[in-house]
Amino acid sequence: LYKYPQNEYPYSQLENENRIRGFMMPEYEILDTGVIDQGYFDVMAEYSKHTPNDVLAKYTVTNRGKERATVHVLPTLWFRNVWSWGEDAYCYVSPKPHLSQVSGCKVKCDHPTLGEDQSHHIDPTVDQATPPPAFIGSFYWEVDKDQDNKEPELLFTENETNHKRLFNVDGQHYSKDAFHNYVIKGDKSAVNPSHCGTKCAAHYVLTLDPGQEFTIKVRLYFQLEAPKTAVFGPDFDEIFQDRQKEADLFYDEKIPMRDQKQRQVSRQAYAGLLWSKQFYYYVIEEWLKGDSTQPPPPASRLKGRNFEWLHLFNMDIISMPDKWEYPWYASWDLAFHMIPMADIDVQFAKDQLLLFLREWYLHPNGQLPAYEFSFQDVNPPVHAYAVLRVYKASGPKNKRDLAFLARCFHKLILNFTWWINRKDLEGRNIFTGGFLGLDNIGIFDRSKPLPTGGYLVQADATAWMAFFCSIMLEISLTLSRRDCIYEDMASKFFEHFVAIADAINQKDGIGLWNEEDGFFYDHIRVNGKKTMPLKILSMVGLVPLFSCMVLKQDVLRRHPGFYKRTRWFLNNRKDLSHHISFMCDNEDTEEPALLLSLVKKEQLQRILAHVLDENKFLSPYGIRSLSKHHRKEPFILEAGGNAYGVKYEPGESESNMFGGNSNWRGPIWFPMNYLLIENLRRYDYFFGDSLKVECPTGSGKMMRLTDVAHELSLRLSRLFYPSPEGFRPCHGDEEKYAKDPNFKDYVLFYEYFHGDSGRGCGASHQTGWTALVANLQKYIAIREKWISSVHMAQLRKISNTGIPLDIDIMMDFSSEGEMSS
Repeated sequence: LYKYPQNEYPYSQLENENRIRGFMMPEYEILDTGVIDQGYFDVMAEYSKHTPNDVLAKYTVTNRGKERATVHVLPTLWFRNVWSWGEDAYCYVSPKPHLSQVSGCKVKCDHPTLGEDQSHHIDPTVDQATPPPAFIGSFYWEVDKDQDNKEPELLFTENETNHKRLFNVDGQHYSKDAFHNYVIKGDKSAVNPSHCGTKCAAHYVLTLDPGQEFTIKVRLYFQLEAPKTAVFGPDFDEIFQDRQKEADLFYDEKIPMRDQKQRQVSRQAYAGLLWSKQFYYYVIEEWLKGDSTQPPPPASRLKGRNFEWLHLFNMDIISMPDKWEYPWYASWDLAFHMIPMADIDVQFAKDQLLLFLREWYLHPNGQLPAYEFSFQDVNPPVHAYAVLRVYKASGPKNKRDLAFLARCFHKLILNFTWWINRKDLEGRNIFTGGFLGLDNIGIFDRSKPLPTGGYLVQADATAWMAFFCSIMLEISLTLSRRDCIYEDMASKFFEHFVAIADAINQKDGIGLWNEEDGFFYDHIRVNGKKTMPLKILSMVGLVPLFSCMVLKQDVLRRHPGFYKRTRWFLNNRKDLSHHISFMCDNEDTEEPALLLSLVKKEQLQRILAHVLDENKFLSPYGIRSLSKHHRKEPFILEAGGNAYGVKYEPGESESNMFGGNSNWRGPIWFPMNYLLIENLRRYDYFFGDSLKVECPTGSGKMMRLTDVAHELSLRLSRLFYPSPEGFRPCHGDEEKYAKDPNFKDYVLFYEYFHGDSGRGCGASHQTGWTALVANLQKYIAIREKWISSVHMAQLRKISNTGIPLDIDIMMDFSSEGEMSS
């Protein structure tokens, strides 16, 4: 849905106003200009398929203004320009593709790689010559008549750069901005009178009364799949109706909530997730050399950004964080995207996760590419976690895709080894890592040399590695059900986890736990000895809670090699095992036997006292990334004659660190909240009724951890629910989204959310990881439905650990009936 102003689009107004606004003021948005209040058009774009190569589109234009108004609409078809880069470019095609008008509303589309008989292909294993692909047809593009039942004018140009406009040199006369010049400037010479080229548009001029709408119909089809009846006859609308019914049935199965407003949130979250797919083309070798047909790039590029990633070859459909504002991939974002994606397209989710582990993505040293502006940046190691979650979504227990899991596992070992070799500077299982995706959460840029000297040892980096270990341990045990050789790997990851748990909890300034405050902190370490804790209550200190795994006795018995090694390790490495007294062992019961965690029960309780304090982390809409108490008590550190500080900033960033576009000093972020919720439920699976905490802190209301997780899920979901007055917290106090019937049912999925009000901040179409709300809503619905169907007496008789694991389809703790992780 596009909302297009009827008056001139206020480009200059938006640019100039935002230029003069400081960090303390919110972004000046299109609704602030008032141009929408002066009248606008809704343009609803819908797409459908009849057959794989018969694509239908309709664009419904509605006048939302108070007066009769005219709008120019130009449905456009073009060939991506891959002919002007030079013959050595991987995407180069020859001969140049061609669009040509064959009748009033019909365009023929010829391209050297379209219309080939795919039954003929080159087999690299056969020496004999293989016949080249046979050309068996063209594509055709047709547009329907306008509101006066007349054929719209077809305009043609070339999808080429306007060299005269950009560089003041002669170039292709017909350029990609021709339609703008034709419509806005009235330049008739801008378009090709021969009605051919590589870019084409149908020019509709619609005049609509207030509330009136008109639907433009477009169809692109392959010659051999041409419609059997009229291109825009009754079948056209019937195909759309059929696809709509199929989509509704599909989402009825995927979305268990009955409440229409809740269903609306999940349906739009999934839609945004699908819409954020994008073709992404970036070949480092080509980028460094430049295009052979263009002026050479500066020599500095050869040793500039990403020059160490010569192997990287990206030419794929990839899930973007936000196709509008962040049209490039971020690997740790993508890992979270695939969790809700697995609910609606598990094959795509598997393919994406495998893709980033392939040889042309994963660096030979084992590092995953971060994002295009610095592939070598370090993000949290969450790829293995996403692999495990998607594996569990790949089918019912005992019918899941073990081949996918095994393929990923072998490459993930390379990534794990890279982390161990590069980020454990002292060899003590205490890790560094840089900013780790949390941008400005630290007192200074954690990816650069410290102004204090020395280096930073990080609570989150260390905890992320324990998290990585626990996931790899579960994958190893899952794979060992089919092949016992994986038990050796399980032992490796078990022992590594224990070593990290020991290291992070060491006393005398060696570890990162602060007994006085009951929290984990980053430390500055100088010469490997002197240590200084950075006493900031931030999400950094909550990451240790994410490393939690429950091993049941029947799991251990089913893996005798692993069980034997585990028992030996615990009995003979007392130097480590006495630090892990929180690991419980009960061989006389079928209840969970071992809890692998970085925190003891008492530590967990102390951390949660901070987390569930409404004056610290607990917001009405989830868990803040920085404690609210830092508003009145900012953390200040003086070094080198400068003062560095961190204070609570609940909305947009108040500094330009990392560009100032994101903020981890107070707002609510979905991925971290999601991981916290998952792990609270794991802890509850182990402790059951024996562990209850005050929620909120100071309220006197005691809750089991599964109930705390449920409460947090509700708070996060409420970001998107309208109040009785119609205001959704994510939309702030914007009345149009609360009152206007043409706005109020559309939800924006922001990058992050204000720590106090819940107002959306940052990118506004972040149905990448913010689509996780669909998973949270699903869990809420399943949990409430199950609890309402079981009498509480029966509940206590069935289990003292909450919802039975077989019913918990969202998290699936039981991993094929074996373990909880």
